[in-house]
Amino acid sequence: MVTFDPAALKARVDELEQELSQPDFWNEQQRAAKLSTEHQRAQRKLDRYEHLLANVEFLREGIGTFPDEELAPTLKEVQQELGRLQEDALFGGEYDAGDAVVTIQADAGGTDAQDWAEILLRMYLRWAADRGFKTEVLETSPGEEYGIKSATFTVHGENTYGILKAERGKHRLVRLSPFDQAHRRHTSFAQVIVAPLLEEAGAIELDDDEIRVDTFRSSGAGGQHVNKTDSAVRLTHLPSGIVVSVQNERSQTANKDTAMKILRSRLAEKAEEEREAELSRERGGVSMGFGGNAIRSYVLHPYQQVKDARTGYEVGNAQGVLDGDLDGFIRAYLLHSAGNGG
Repeated sequence: MVTFDPAALKARVDELEQELSQPDFWNEQQRAAKLSTEHQRAQRKLDRYEHLLANVEFLREGIGTFPDEELAPTLKEVQQELGRLQEDALFGGEYDAGDAVVTIQADAGGTDAQDWAEILLRMYLRWAADRGFKTEVLETSPGEEYGIKSATFTVHGENTYGILKAERGKHRLVRLSPFDQAHRRHTSFAQVIVAPLLEEAGAIELDDDEIRVDTFRSSGAGGQHVNKTDSAVRLTHLPSGIVVSVQNERSQTANKDTAMKILRSRLAEKAEEEREAELSRERGGVSMGFGGNAIRSYVLHPYQQVKDARTGYEVGNAQGVLDGDLDGFIRAYLLHSAGNGG
């Protein structure tokens, strides 16, 4: 478990700034990029801490001086930041501090499942925006009638992989189907796959003979904005069966480069899953979030409730969750996972 040491963090920022100022710093591109990323993350963390201290000081001086309603927004911000510092202390995995690549795939449920996959995409993009994370949608495959068959997007920010690991697995939706003329209740599923976004090509070795490359025409809404050339790329990793598609870049070469980066990330995630499953077996417990059962259920009818099957955490405001209010579920998972040794 990681502890937060502001003095050590400040010393590391100063040390990295000394390195970055050296005239030959960029001679070794890969090492320089790694240190530059570390500096940005350490500086952001230090800035967050100093901002938190300033807010605490404002509250300390303001109590009894300013009306409660004027202090309330700052108090809420302090509470949120303390929660995130608590999260930070739970990240000790190899990739936890880095960025993430997320794939959503429609599962059982036909058109409802494809609509559900699109609802989940919107939920995660809203959640990321609320947290101040940057996102980029790399690929979406439209459904036959509504929704999407799949989508892949990246999330950039502090500890995004460590945070989003909480969302790996199958998500279940129960609602009155808008696609059923009889307006009956339907259950549909979508799979969420979260992988660390690997920047270094050498992190995972790939054999060209094990990868099938297909090109196809980019698809999706947009009229004149749709790319009319066969620049979209689909990679199939034959030993694992992992399929990655990218269509958002300007050229086939750029799409292939991005797809290779995502494929390496997915293979790293597969290795992480296997490691965690093995540790879970050794402890005699159950793996957190893998396998066929839904990790979370979103019930919209006959009542409203979102409940996580792993932690028991639940809320009644289902629409609020679908609008991006996920932090309670994420924190409950991280604490639960840490308490179970994983």
